Amino acid sequence: MKTMSPVKVIAVSSGKGGVGKTNVSVNLACQLARRGNRVLLMDADLGLANVDIMLGLKPKWNLSHVLDGKCSIEDILLPGPEGISIIPAASGIKKMAELGNDQHAAIVRSLSALSGDYDVMIVDTAAGISDSVITFSRASQYVLVVVTDELTSMADAYALIKVMNRDAGIKRFKVLRNMVNSHDHARDGFERLNEVAQRFLDVTLEYAGFIPRDPYLIKADTRQKAVSDLYPGAESSLAFRRLAETVDKWAMPSGPSGDIEFFVDRMFTPAAAAGVAM
Repeated sequence: MKTMSPVKVIAVSSGKGGVGKTNVSVNLACQLARRGNRVLLMDADLGLANVDIMLGLKPKWNLSHVLDGKCSIEDILLPGPEGISIIPAASGIKKMAELGNDQHAAIVRSLSALSGDYDVMIVDTAAGISDSVITFSRASQYVLVVVTDELTSMADAYALIKVMNRDAGIKRFKVLRNMVNSHDHARDGFERLNEVAQRFLDVTLEYAGFIPRDPYLIKADTRQKAVSDLYPGAESSLAFRRLAETVDKWAMPSGPSGDIEFFVDRMFTPAAAAGVAM
């Protein structure tokens, strides 16, 4: 994808599964699109695709076919709600979950073939601390860590941040509190995580907001729709809208141009990640 305009690249990650990371990725993409952004959503959980399942899509081709040379990246693009474009991953293919850095880079380089012009790229990573999570997070300009109130979620989020800092040189993280009851509750949980991180790690955490518990979000999941699309007036939809407003205000980092070449080039330069303004 050759474009003169900068692309804001955001990796959405979590220390464990079941915290609503893909829901956040999809609804953030939808709300950013509603704000006039041209959005590309990449399912980077390469062996256990979730985005297409969540939205009830049935792709004929996915990233595994691109790697096998059976089709191009343009062939697998899916239209999503609010006009977003989706790059689907494979589901239940073990080799896709075990790719090396060269293959990860091949996937990202294939993005240069896209003819579309995007403002924002959301990368929905796998949960946990696999090599692919580190690689895609390191290559992004922003890392948004999704955390719930579960003790295991908090502990695993801390472990994820620690590993990303140690192995990829990432020093700045955005933290989104998900499935919480109130703003005060969300802030309290963030402050607990931030206190531990400041004490033991050389990182900066920034509070990105919260998404409340919402029965309409569950209803939307059951119908395989984005809550932002199906129930735009729901509490969670309004929270995702506020999150999109916040994300739109994140400044583009100085230095690299911010286009997809930036994403490719950073895949093998972990030291550079430490200096990215987030």
